Amino acid sequence: MKTSKNQSDKVDIIAVAKAAAVSPSTVSRTFNHPDLVKPSTRKKIEGAVKKLGYIRNRAAQAMHGKRSGTIGLIVPTVNNTIFAELIQSFSDAVDAAGFTLLMASHGYDLDREYAVLRKFLEHRVDGVALIGLTHADETLGLVTQQQVPMLTLWNYGAETDVSCIGASNHDAGAMAAQHLLAQGHRKIGLVFPPLHGNDRAGDRQAGALQALTQAGCAPREDWVFQAPYSLAHAKRVCIDVLAQTDRPTALLCSNDVIAQGAIYAAHVAGLNVPQDLSVIGIGDFRGSAEMEPALTTIRLPADEIGTRAGHHLAALISGDLDGPIRDKCDVALMLRATTHPV
Repeated sequence: MKTSKNQSDKVDIIAVAKAAAVSPSTVSRTFNHPDLVKPSTRKKIEGAVKKLGYIRNRAAQAMHGKRSGTIGLIVPTVNNTIFAELIQSFSDAVDAAGFTLLMASHGYDLDREYAVLRKFLEHRVDGVALIGLTHADETLGLVTQQQVPMLTLWNYGAETDVSCIGASNHDAGAMAAQHLLAQGHRKIGLVFPPLHGNDRAGDRQAGALQALTQAGCAPREDWVFQAPYSLAHAKRVCIDVLAQTDRPTALLCSNDVIAQGAIYAAHVAGLNVPQDLSVIGIGDFRGSAEMEPALTTIRLPADEIGTRAGHHLAALISGDLDGPIRDKCDVALMLRATTHPV
């Protein structure tokens, strides 16, 4: 009896079609356009593929000008929960459209993002998704030169030249500030990450500062703090913030990771959240509602953004949709237990 390896070496699409009692074109359609094949037929073909150990030669397809069946997603980080929901929903959407997801991170380094994009294009990805609206000129130029469908996620821009789907981070920052102002806070500190290469955080900070300034409550320079998207680093920074004699009564944090660090810092300082210190985040990541106390935050609809983006990019690749796409998702205040009237 031949080994499964020897068998899989010789299996082709004709053998799969014969085993599933369908035509070779139906097998091909199942791989390339599964939505056009009846579920019962797909099940038979999938069974034959598993039994025979058939593997498609994507590299050969790409060499002959056919689609590779892959989509590249480049995110700033996978170190915490910031993009977890977005990645999962995007992956589910492109998988349902018959694509495989390739993913990499660039560590908030736009030069590194360009290098990763080059590698993806070497692998002949059919389309690429990037996070945010700000990218190196070389990155945008390469996408244009190679004529690869591209979609940017997470940040929405009404006037952008590139296709985008996301929320207005400016609105999210303004909404967070307006909530604290409505609670009577006037001594409001801001805790944000480095803004270079991060237009999402930059827009949130700009929105917050605009709302506070319009209300006559622009924060003092020594109440604007910088902490990376790290719970431990945010905690250390906020411990120093709260050690000030004249400290803020509320902290507006760029995202829920920093907000969680601020709450831990308050505990270290012997302060009660929210009676002594109000804390608000931005994001509404999984687990934010289950924290003790539950985190008040601005919800960015990560699942919705990822799902819509996956569908849109698949449609751009197939030619069913023309760009540029500008799709805006709404943000919302999730009022919980970490903010309190002064």
